[in-house]
Amino acid sequence: MSAWVLPDHIADVLPSEARRIEELRRGLLDTARSYGYELVMPPLLEHLESLLTGTGEALDLQTFKLVDQLSGRSLGVRADTTQQVARIDAHLLNRRSVTRLCYCGPVLHALPEHPYATREPLQFGAEIYGHAGIEADIESVLLALECLRVADVKDPIVDLADVRIVRSLLAGVPVGLPTLSRVHAALAVKDASELAELTQSFPESSRNGLMALLQLYGDAKVLDEAEQVLGHVAGVKQVLADLRTTASRIHSARVTFDLAHVRGYGYYSGARFAIYVPGSSDALVRGGRYDEVGAVFGRNRPAAGFSLDIKQLVSVVAPKPLKAAIRAPWASNGAASEAIAELRRQGETVVCVLPGHESKVDEFHCDRELVQMADRWVVRAI
Repeated sequence: MSAWVLPDHIADVLPSEARRIEELRRGLLDTARSYGYELVMPPLLEHLESLLTGTGEALDLQTFKLVDQLSGRSLGVRADTTQQVARIDAHLLNRRSVTRLCYCGPVLHALPEHPYATREPLQFGAEIYGHAGIEADIESVLLALECLRVADVKDPIVDLADVRIVRSLLAGVPVGLPTLSRVHAALAVKDASELAELTQSFPESSRNGLMALLQLYGDAKVLDEAEQVLGHVAGVKQVLADLRTTASRIHSARVTFDLAHVRGYGYYSGARFAIYVPGSSDALVRGGRYDEVGAVFGRNRPAAGFSLDIKQLVSVVAPKPLKAAIRAPWASNGAASEAIAELRRQGETVVCVLPGHESKVDEFHCDRELVQMADRWVVRAI
């Protein structure tokens, strides 16, 4: 095997795609800043116990592990940034009021999430700490949609759910963790036969409620149906009212509901959302409320947010036209150098042609050139 072959699901990013990714990264961070989110940059490596405490088995399996040559302790390469941001909020900032934080950086996955996924996503996210009200949930959805608008994503679809519905149906049901995991998996894939078998010994109200969830997906009518079927379950009416309120604030996307959707069940504590584009089965954005995320760091306060992979995002948006550049002769000093420097200060891209390379590939699509006319250097169209 060639020494230059990269590992499976790991790839170089070449100039044209790298430019698009960087443009998106800047646009998303600027958008988050416009909402009042402060940028943080957590480290790529952390002590394993800090990185994985309270995250569950799924993230543990996704995390690359190694030994620190300085301390001998186990380290992990982050597979998700949310846990790190919760640590920053809890221990480094430790503010009493609402804190809005955003981040953007690579994460590394031990396994690809699907056959065509990269194992090195460029994760962007925004999180709000300190507010338990529905306003934080709504702000997370609206900011996520604004980020997609800035990226020029067309016709997004927001899918809403709330894990508290399933938790309410399972409240007081004596069920072991292995069976509970299988119940969640059956709900996620809407496997009625598997769910029926797993819930045979459940109380009738819990069993019937879980089976009903398999059919509760679609447009806003789903919430009316859910209230008829599940309205007697403690807390469900308020959850459905919150979903209606959130949906009423979304005007730039189509809204759907899937009340059986429990992906990340052990992670989320309330409302959750996913944003799709037509024709794709993989969500571009995932987010919701995860109030327990800071508990392991000794500060269990409300939290809501979302994350996305910019590499995935760039694959579904049309590339923006490249800003054309100016071609200039190589100049080491004198009036030509001053003219080139002034153009760059004005924000222009000026590509100096090195001697002997006048006909090489034009990566920047120069549509003008710097030429000397009489005693002046001027820019003219090519």
